[in-house]
Amino acid sequence: MTHKLPELPYSYDALEPYIDAQTMEIHHSKHHQAYVNNYNNAIKGTELEGQDLEEVFKSIANQSAAIRNNGGGIFNHNFFWEIMGPSGSGSPKGKLLDDIKSTFGSFEAFKEAFGNAAVTRFGSGWAWLVVNNGKLVVTSTPNQDNTLMDVADVQGTPIIGLDVWEHAYYLKYQNRRPDYVSNFWNVINWDYVEGLYEK
Repeated sequence: MTHKLPELPYSYDALEPYIDAQTMEIHHSKHHQAYVNNYNNAIKGTELEGQDLEEVFKSIANQSAAIRNNGGGIFNHNFFWEIMGPSGSGSPKGKLLDDIKSTFGSFEAFKEAFGNAAVTRFGSGWAWLVVNNGKLVVTSTPNQDNTLMDVADVQGTPIIGLDVWEHAYYLKYQNRRPDYVSNFWNVINWDYVEGLYEK
């Protein structure tokens, strides 16, 4: 199985003014492409060539740093592009909103918890909203790790993920990560996220 860079479901400038076109183009065509190339090279000629990423993640602790970092980079970015969109913002509806309120107390309290996970992640990494044993949990992971990996502090199925590597925001926001995190709420594709939650 050779992994390929997916096309974005929208144009590079579609998330303006919250995420700028230049950042999107570099992030997708350079960073994401590099993860794809490096992972394909790392698994070439191994038994991992025939496995999907989620299967590999179940025993990622046994794999090399190249497989862990680049495999995570592929999955995380594939996921990230899909949960955003030009008609984002607003808030979730239905069961997801009800469960967010019952879990966190309010939608605003959830946003605060998620934002805190994103802002306080030291160095590079990701903030996540995941489903863990039927419950919603906010967590974060370092580098290109994710919550499907056996090494994650909190495991679960991700339904929202935010890239807080500097390359995801530095051209527009410089060191103002909290501003980037705050503006992320303007580009979330809640219809897509709700679909993930209701699977």
